[in-house]
Amino acid sequence: MSFFTGDQTIFFVDDDAVLREANAQTLDLAGLAVETFSEASGVLRRISADFPGIVVTDIRMPGMDGLELRAAIHAIDPGIPVILITGHADVAMAVRALHDGAFDFLAKPFASDHLVGVARRALAHRALILDNRRLTAAAAAIDSPLIGESSAMLRLRETIAQLAQADIDVLIEGETGTGKELVAHMLHRQSRRSAASLVAVNCAALPQELAEAELFGSDLLDRATGKLGQAGRIRSAHRGTLFLDEIDTMHGAVQAKLLRVIEEREVQPIGASAPEPVDLRVVAATKTDLMDAVRAGAFREDLYYRLHVVKLRIPPLRERRGDIPQTFAYFLDEAAAKMGLKAFQIGDGVRRHLVEHDWPGNVRELKNFAYSVVLDLPSDPGLSSMPADASLAERVGRFEATIINDTLTQTQGNIAETMARLGIPRKTLYDKMQRHGIDPKPFRG
Repeated sequence: MSFFTGDQTIFFVDDDAVLREANAQTLDLAGLAVETFSEASGVLRRISADFPGIVVTDIRMPGMDGLELRAAIHAIDPGIPVILITGHADVAMAVRALHDGAFDFLAKPFASDHLVGVARRALAHRALILDNRRLTAAAAAIDSPLIGESSAMLRLRETIAQLAQADIDVLIEGETGTGKELVAHMLHRQSRRSAASLVAVNCAALPQELAEAELFGSDLLDRATGKLGQAGRIRSAHRGTLFLDEIDTMHGAVQAKLLRVIEEREVQPIGASAPEPVDLRVVAATKTDLMDAVRAGAFREDLYYRLHVVKLRIPPLRERRGDIPQTFAYFLDEAAAKMGLKAFQIGDGVRRHLVEHDWPGNVRELKNFAYSVVLDLPSDPGLSSMPADASLAERVGRFEATIINDTLTQTQGNIAETMARLGIPRKTLYDKMQRHGIDPKPFRG
């Protein structure tokens, strides 16, 4: 997913050619892209606010030293990690620089794996900063409730605008959670019928014995209340839009009566002596291919072709993965606002889940995930499938394992740093990792 930060570069600055090339080779062998500079001015010419990498610089250099370079870089973008290399005599100076915004420092002589480890953490930190900035910008740029800039979504929005004015019946196909009801509302709001109501009917939720009265209405006297029967959803949609969701679940007897409504634009309530005209537009939605239901004998073929004047297909998220970050950003912003948070930052585990997950529940699942992230609920997909009857101890244990896994990921398996972040002694951490079957080795390098 190209939205998230991909290729990153380390700018390594040292006036000592031997040390410069030796450290560059160390980083290169670790699979990290590196460019070398002998002086600070060359780096500053290449630094901008969207620079995706980090800077590693020696403190002692002729001209502009490493501390001055750090200050100049942070004047351009304080979010660029700067790692300082210092001699023993300059350690106190480097510690003060940490308070001023330096990411970390390396005291000479340092082990090559220490350099690589610090560089990896700094790169991950920079990637998250840039990704969160992009998510914020993406949420601010949304101008349609149907989110996405993929070619499929651009075409869908254009088609909706055209069909809204055409005032013809529409069949919407899309998997669960893709936004079929949203598309129906957009068709209604952009049409000449927007002043009237959109009446939504979930066909799957209609009890078979009550479906006809609910849809077509009833003119019979209700003995229990002494009042005439209900108007019915179809009559309520007069001059507006009738949205039939999950129409593939509609009972066969109801399908036959609905066919007459669509063909004749008239409805005959139960107990009425004659039909009455209705002016409406029908928008139907299905999560399955209706033609498959026709072939299986579960759906009337004549009704299918009456509904299938125009078909709109909403692509699932897995077919437009480039739309996931912006859609997630919108829901993240929405959730943060509801929780009273001014801003929200994602972590590496959330970003990995966004990239790697297939999202079978589509936009609805993505929205739920955004809310769970803001609420700080366990987000690891491998740890989220807790049974409904799980005990409190099981739930707490699963949450604890999630936190340990996320922290080990952030620290690249560094036990000392993990202990410090979690605020627990070494023995406690190892006991918990053993209890949850967590091995720190895969997190390293």
